[in-house]
Amino acid sequence: MRPVLAVGSDGCLAAHTAEAIQAAVARTLEGRRSDTLLRRAAAALAGVCVDVLRDRRGAVYGSRVVLLVGTGHNGADALLAGALLRRRGVTVDAVLVGDKAYQPGVDTVRAAGGSLVDATTIAGRERALQALAVADLMVDGIIGDQGVGGLRGVAADLVAAMPDGPAVVAVDLPSGVDPDSGEIHGAHVRADVTVTFGTFKGCLMIAPACYAAGRIEFVDVGFADQLDAEPLALRLTPGGIAELWPVPAETDHKYSRGVLGVVAGSDTYPGAAVLACLGAVRAGVGIVRYVGPRRVADHVLSATPEIVPGPARVQAWLLGSGVEDDADQERAIDTALASGLPCVVDAGALEVCARRRAAGDRPAPSTRILLTPHAGEAARIFAALGHDVARTAIEDRPLHHVTWLAREVDATVLLKGSTTLVANPEGPVFSQNDGPVWLATAGSGDVLAGIAGALMAAGLDAVHAGAMAASVHGLAAAKASAGGPASAAVTTTAIAPTVADLLRLRPGARRGRVSRSRWPGSR
Repeated sequence: MRPVLAVGSDGCLAAHTAEAIQAAVARTLEGRRSDTLLRRAAAALAGVCVDVLRDRRGAVYGSRVVLLVGTGHNGADALLAGALLRRRGVTVDAVLVGDKAYQPGVDTVRAAGGSLVDATTIAGRERALQALAVADLMVDGIIGDQGVGGLRGVAADLVAAMPDGPAVVAVDLPSGVDPDSGEIHGAHVRADVTVTFGTFKGCLMIAPACYAAGRIEFVDVGFADQLDAEPLALRLTPGGIAELWPVPAETDHKYSRGVLGVVAGSDTYPGAAVLACLGAVRAGVGIVRYVGPRRVADHVLSATPEIVPGPARVQAWLLGSGVEDDADQERAIDTALASGLPCVVDAGALEVCARRRAAGDRPAPSTRILLTPHAGEAARIFAALGHDVARTAIEDRPLHHVTWLAREVDATVLLKGSTTLVANPEGPVFSQNDGPVWLATAGSGDVLAGIAGALMAAGLDAVHAGAMAASVHGLAAAKASAGGPASAAVTTTAIAPTVADLLRLRPGARRGRVSRSRWPGSR
């Protein structure tokens, strides 16, 4: 699949696998001192720790920092950073949780006046627990991107004993999470801040591990240009979304801006149709044609009088939001899925679409079909395809399941959640995490589907339409909520202002508009 933004550009953040990172580091260090990257990383880590101490205590001098030091590079970073902190008047206790540690770092801490605690002994473990109890800041340097599975032994015991009050700064990633998949299997660190080097690790973009990382501080230590493997995950930034957002040219009209057909709503869920149509209209679609019961159409027209009821030619479809036991709508959904046109497939249309595509009925390519399930709906899709997959399993392993489902049905799948993943059978997943916790509310998915439908009607492919819709939906909810609750209906009022804010980031935004013929992925 052709990328629309250069990986590593201001518009697109990339996460790589541990294997790719290790290979890039090895190429970078050819002919150089082996500690070149370590010392750069340590200096940046120490700087973040200084900032955190100032925020928490108002001062650095006199603070107490405990380093949890493993046997790898993360432990080395922690030791070298600890020596730098010691020179700022910080009391530093370096707790060694393994049978060895980076010896130059050990020597540097000792020379700077820090204490070294061997937690593998009974006496050392008691000293470590005492140090943790009075710490102002704890630095997690236990396991890095070579770790697999949860923490065990001494490391698990010390992590369990970490008090709640002091801040936790993780080196590269929270120890105990899977670096690539973001899965968690056992004891792990929960950080307030994670300082990551060179590139993002998959676990920092993928749930549930990303929720253990806290705020991410990215530091370029000089090996990014040696990353030659395809990214594991991508994340659009506000600038990237601005660059891709469809802006009409002076010669555009309502038909060229995109016509979206919407099959949505029912007697039980008329609001789903209203919210889906509002999402599409306020995201800038040219025309919405609503196909559904007259009584639901009345609700839709009351909320959005610009909607055109009844079937007609469209450029894309939004199918299934709130649809329930309606033979006419089911026929309309079948017709739309057979048309070969781009389709956003939600709620009541998910299982029929998945079954058809899994059986080989694929009139449209995977980049023109976007399924938008939450974890519970994804479990029902798997069941319809003959797989027994629990909702909790999907929540525990979202990357695994979203990519599996995308391959199974040969379509793009947007797995909704606090961190939303968008996967196509080919290429990296997109991960967007832009919304407040208040976004988890009835009707939010209908609004999201409407935004995605508007983008696909305008010509974007399913992958980028899904990622952009997820981000704008989250940003709009944050704007609407202002830190408090926000309903789905209120979120729709913030879509247009959110897009306006994003477009101000677009290069040349004040010098005129850009024709849609220049949009990457346009038809």
